[in-house]
Amino acid sequence: MARKPKIERFNEKILSRFQIYNSLFLTLPFKTIKQTSLLMPLFADHCRNQYDIGANPEAIVSSFFNQFAPDLDEKQQQDLLFNFIQYIERQVVLFDAIEDAGFSYVNNMHGIGTLRSIKEEAKNKQLTEALSDYIKRFKVRIVLTAHPTQFYPDNVLVIINELSKAIAQDDLDNIKKLLVQLGKTPFYQKEKPTPYDEAVSLIWFLENVFYHSASTIYNYIAENIIDSDQLENSIFDFGFWPGGDRDGNPFVTPEITLKTAKRLQFSVLRNYYRDLRKLKRKITFPGLEHRIANLEDLVFNQLFYPKRNKDFSLEFMQKELSFVLNEILNEHDGLYKSEVLDMIHKLRLFGLHFASLDIRQDSRVHHSVFREIVSHPDIQNYTQNLPKNYLSLSMEERYQVLMSLTGDVPSSIFSEDITFQTLESIRSMQQIQIENGERGCNRYIISNCQSLENILELFAMCRLCNWNEPKVDFIPLFETIQDLKAAGEVMRNLFSDPVYKEHLKRRGMKQTIMLGFSDGTKDGGYFMANWSIYAAKETLSQLASEFGVQVAFFDGRGGPPARGGGNTHEFYASMGDQIQSDDIQLTIQGQTISSNFGTMDSSQFNLEQLLSSGIENQIFNPGKNNLTDQNRLLMERIAKISYKVYQDFKAHPMFLPYLERMSTLPYYSKANIGSRPSKRGKSKTLKFEDLRAIPFVGSWSQLKQNVPGFFGLGKALQNIIDEGKLGDLKNLYKSSRFFRTLIFNSMMSLSKSFFKLTAYMKNDKEFGSFWEIIFEEYSLTKKVLLEISEFSSLMENEPAGKASIKAREEIVQPLLTIQQFALMQLQTLRKATPANEEKIEVLEAMVTRSLFGNINASRNSA
Repeated sequence: MARKPKIERFNEKILSRFQIYNSLFLTLPFKTIKQTSLLMPLFADHCRNQYDIGANPEAIVSSFFNQFAPDLDEKQQQDLLFNFIQYIERQVVLFDAIEDAGFSYVNNMHGIGTLRSIKEEAKNKQLTEALSDYIKRFKVRIVLTAHPTQFYPDNVLVIINELSKAIAQDDLDNIKKLLVQLGKTPFYQKEKPTPYDEAVSLIWFLENVFYHSASTIYNYIAENIIDSDQLENSIFDFGFWPGGDRDGNPFVTPEITLKTAKRLQFSVLRNYYRDLRKLKRKITFPGLEHRIANLEDLVFNQLFYPKRNKDFSLEFMQKELSFVLNEILNEHDGLYKSEVLDMIHKLRLFGLHFASLDIRQDSRVHHSVFREIVSHPDIQNYTQNLPKNYLSLSMEERYQVLMSLTGDVPSSIFSEDITFQTLESIRSMQQIQIENGERGCNRYIISNCQSLENILELFAMCRLCNWNEPKVDFIPLFETIQDLKAAGEVMRNLFSDPVYKEHLKRRGMKQTIMLGFSDGTKDGGYFMANWSIYAAKETLSQLASEFGVQVAFFDGRGGPPARGGGNTHEFYASMGDQIQSDDIQLTIQGQTISSNFGTMDSSQFNLEQLLSSGIENQIFNPGKNNLTDQNRLLMERIAKISYKVYQDFKAHPMFLPYLERMSTLPYYSKANIGSRPSKRGKSKTLKFEDLRAIPFVGSWSQLKQNVPGFFGLGKALQNIIDEGKLGDLKNLYKSSRFFRTLIFNSMMSLSKSFFKLTAYMKNDKEFGSFWEIIFEEYSLTKKVLLEISEFSSLMENEPAGKASIKAREEIVQPLLTIQQFALMQLQTLRKATPANEEKIEVLEAMVTRSLFGNINASRNSA
């Protein structure tokens, strides 16, 4: 029987189920549920109808109460709006759980991009040996970050997980119980989480999802593609930022870093212990039973009595399990071979560290710290080769000094806390490597990297902490358009240094370079940021080959296209072979973790898609995605025009005031969703450079304008069309997978926009013309993308994805209406004298609460 199209499978398993289970809310035993659940559909229909006739949110809410609930006083109206918010939040959870439950049915788990498909294609194309060789060196690194785009508290995530299981089994009684539990569980946190709280939240995904999904894939490869004894490559590496990312977060301390590393080890050992208990029930053979029991005891003691457990080591566990495997193969006909191999593979994947804790700090902080170090009156007592006049030396002379410095500088001699913390962070890395293994903490990321000095100062600080040969990968992060252009020169100077070359030899001649999509887009606009990163990768790949260095690109990507998100598989599969791609490294954060990797099925599917993107590009279609000279010139021209349009837009005098006064930007800091402050700097006046990418992108998302995902692209493309080159653009679209990926991702941003929500702003005396600028660019971009793609509607190529977005947008439309209603009322109240502080407080709470459901519904909005 032929498999149904994906859109039919989506309608059957997702939309139909949502309509059925959504009706259960009416039956829940809550005091106000009947009124809320009866009025909610009426409010949703009212919003839809009123937007069609051009009404604004304030008028929509007012007319709704007049028409459907005329007896409610102001307090009762406010209470009902808060009840609507809570109701919609839980509708979103239900939709999430239903999508998770139907994931394996809607998505073909053995289709294109999966391992089974890859294996068959390699066999058909007689590329099995090439595939094996590539897998032996290819790595995917998923780095979990704590950036505040996840609005579900831990207990709600657990409910979603249980709810999706119950839905998959059509267990109606359990579904009703979980919906009741959901109704009684708060979605907001009264206090900001600590960095350690964030770490614990994300470790849940490592323990409950990645531990199983990554090993399942690894086991398949070892069984069907490469023999386990020939597969030394771990294939998957997992990175971890909570507890180590100090950039702009003063609450991340060395103590938190060490505590997080201990928790990571405890969590992976707990999983090993559970597996060993299961294995012990199977390996009951004489001579082997006691070895498994001994391993179980060792892991138990390491969990609870580590100081007494001197015999414990990863190497011992691996050796014992290898012995058991050989005995099973030779003496017991391979009985339970796969179970033992599974344990061996998990040790290879996760070691004693579970995930590598990355340290990150801003280069400007490092520079300030280093100045204090070299200026300390007693510094000569603790270091060699530091001239007293260091700060007055030329740049070239400073470079020479930085590469020669060694010593053992105590952090306690410095008065500035940031200097103490920075040096202690480096010593924490050494301590973690002793306890969790080198993979536990061996990467230091230098954000806002602008020069060679930014890298060498950190290199010198590590050597000043009595670490002459640091087991550390120094990773520059290039973020702004200017920094991306300068990256080649910075890395050439670094690779040319003989001391750093020796360091690279000790690190296997491999250099990781991080590229920041979020700040790149904030700085230069959507198209220019993506093109600049692509061009930087080409330049840096060529440079690395020149110096005999293997380069790994680490992409700092967020959820939405505006922060490098969107279709990740398509993005990596679209890279030309002039870009080194033996590694795919990317950050996964917030909602993207739970939406793309929240269940075993989704995690396995998306990990396989990432694997296949590299394989597809390098093995099956080498050179296919390379840009022609003509296409390259066209891409460069689009980037330059869009950059100019975006820079003019940013320079508009209303740009920051619009965000500050017409969007939810000021409310992000009140949502208690992350430990990190919502903006850089301590100035009370908002400056563009102080804006963090997440609140910046998220605020446009809440407005349903999604500016960072398209602005500048429409005018750039129209400019080229006006030159009579529509044919060239259509040819670029058909011939360049990279260009198509950018177009499709921008279509996603446009699909999630809804300008009727804020159309009232065009009549605002102060901001009306600014709103018109945004709306005109949105309309133009939509028009030209449809013209170039020859689509009749946005996302025509992804009907199931489009249907999911449409369903989610319909769920949250009433929520957004409430949010805009509250913002409109606040603007009026703040102009009144005297101010009604009590009502202002209620409305501000309404705005803050409304953030949660919209972010969660969008799944990749920030």
